[in-house]
Amino acid sequence: METLLVAGVALSASLLTFFSGFGLGTLLMPIIALFFPLPIAIAITAIVHFSNNLLKCALLARYSNFSILVRFGVPAVIFAFLGAWFLELLSEWKWGLTYTLFDFTFTITPLKCIIGLVIALFLVVESSTTLHVPKAFKKLWLGGVLSGFFGGLSGHQGAFRSLFLTQNALSKEVFLATGVSIALIVDLSRLSLYAKHWESALAQWQLILIATLSAFVGTMIGKFFLKKVSIEFIHFIVAWMLGIVAFLLIVGFL
Repeated sequence: METLLVAGVALSASLLTFFSGFGLGTLLMPIIALFFPLPIAIAITAIVHFSNNLLKCALLARYSNFSILVRFGVPAVIFAFLGAWFLELLSEWKWGLTYTLFDFTFTITPLKCIIGLVIALFLVVESSTTLHVPKAFKKLWLGGVLSGFFGGLSGHQGAFRSLFLTQNALSKEVFLATGVSIALIVDLSRLSLYAKHWESALAQWQLILIATLSAFVGTMIGKFFLKKVSIEFIHFIVAWMLGIVAFLLIVGFL
């Protein structure tokens, strides 16, 4: 049962995130965490996430914009380590509101609420017809700082990455390729942080293999439909994914 559930989520999330540029780890990790301790679930998810990003990078790398990759990616990697270090400082912050719904237990924490509200605020400002999108949204170094920091802190770097990249007039191919190249770099820095959990995670190699292959299938389906979709469709998917992730963070599901 757990294998089918994880495989199904990996495939569908991979397909969705092929176009949004983020979300596979965000959606997959809570499902794996239903069956394994959180540190092991995070490590398993990181392996699947990295493997899938390798495939996407191989499919799309030729469209990457090197200038954007450097201006966004370098701050992202630096601040990913800073976010991970800050997470250690917050490890003693145990406060949270726990509740049960349909036999599932959810925990609302200050950190999740803050990240969810920040994403929601950015989304409202970006989609508003009466407010101008702040010029800061077009500053790639700022996007790298926020994406890297929150990636190291909580693993939610993809939402901020897509927010900033969609504001820089990229074609759909450049948006997706540059985003996955940045994600791959950040993944490499994050994997080193989970080294102490690798042995326990790799013991579940069958689940990792099935989840990875399922994610590959989702990615290949997305690649097949890439030429059939517009950049406006991708912006639509990004907006909806941002809203869903923000809501799930605030209510404690993620």
